Amino acid sequence: MLDDFVRLCEIESPSRRERRVADAVKAELRGLGLEVEEDDTARDTGSEAGNLLARIPGRGDGRTVLLCAHLDTVPLAARVEVTRENGVLTNRHEAILGADNKAAVATILGAARRLAAERPAVGVELLFTTCEELALAGAKAFDRGRLTAEFGYVFDHASPVGELVVASPTYYRLEAGFRGLAAHAGIRPENGRNAIAAAARALAAMRIGRIDSGTTANIGRIEGGTAANVVAERCDVLLEARSLDDTRAGEVVSSMVDAITEAASEADCDVETSVERHFQGYRLARTAPVVEVAAEALRSRGIEPVYINTGGGSDANALAVAGLPMLNVANGTERNHEPGESVTVEALEQMLDVTLAIVEEAGR
Repeated sequence: MLDDFVRLCEIESPSRRERRVADAVKAELRGLGLEVEEDDTARDTGSEAGNLLARIPGRGDGRTVLLCAHLDTVPLAARVEVTRENGVLTNRHEAILGADNKAAVATILGAARRLAAERPAVGVELLFTTCEELALAGAKAFDRGRLTAEFGYVFDHASPVGELVVASPTYYRLEAGFRGLAAHAGIRPENGRNAIAAAARALAAMRIGRIDSGTTANIGRIEGGTAANVVAERCDVLLEARSLDDTRAGEVVSSMVDAITEAASEADCDVETSVERHFQGYRLARTAPVVEVAAEALRSRGIEPVYINTGGGSDANALAVAGLPMLNVANGTERNHEPGESVTVEALEQMLDVTLAIVEEAGR
């Protein structure tokens, strides 16, 4: 499993460039005697590859569970060369390691080796998605009807092993394009209409950061203007809003749109806004079967489950909206999306053990 992890991390696979890692995973699964299906979602996501699906039949006619991980990473600032020191795996270079989510890919492959040889009590479906880092594009494009699983698990939260994500937010992305009128800033400033000033007024009127315990908003990018001596004719702003309460998320993004519209009007600028809900939130009761199975699996391995909410999304969001109960299980990685990203050998071994325990517990 550790060899798999290193090899997979060193195969570059930023979103839409997953072909090589998809082929590597496909070869491993076929080497276990499993049939691997690749769907045609590449035409929707723009990726070089589609989602991969494989099945391990169970011994009986009981339930089937899904194990899911994504193949893509965020963009790399440098190549990945995995190093191991004192049981900690990192990238030798100033760039991500790719443990998000190749730690999960490696542990699922490790579990598949064991399960394919032993024939588990339950059926197991293995789903490896593309473009998760692009607002869950691969999972959203995946045909849920191809699955027979009763519920499923993604292993995609960079926090200590034992944490179970029982609530994840609805996420909106908002783009605003302010359009004013250019003029010479030193000779005819009164003839211009400053789009940057209009955007600044809008942003100053917004609540940004943590709005309440389950809701956040952020200004992610602002750009515009052409030169210091020109009244800025254009300014584009990219924002987001998230909330564990679906209605609250809509309210926050509506208030942001109102601030943008009012500021543009006061500055006599035009503005175009675009709002897109990238994924919908989910909330699970601790008594839900998908949660109870994972909790008992952790306890069976001497790990007390910790139930958490998160501000991040995962393929669990997309599959849950499609009608499949899903739980995001923490994978023990640290500082995902950062150059200092790492994972310990102990965490990988724990996650392999937990993955097998989940399948075992589901059989009960």
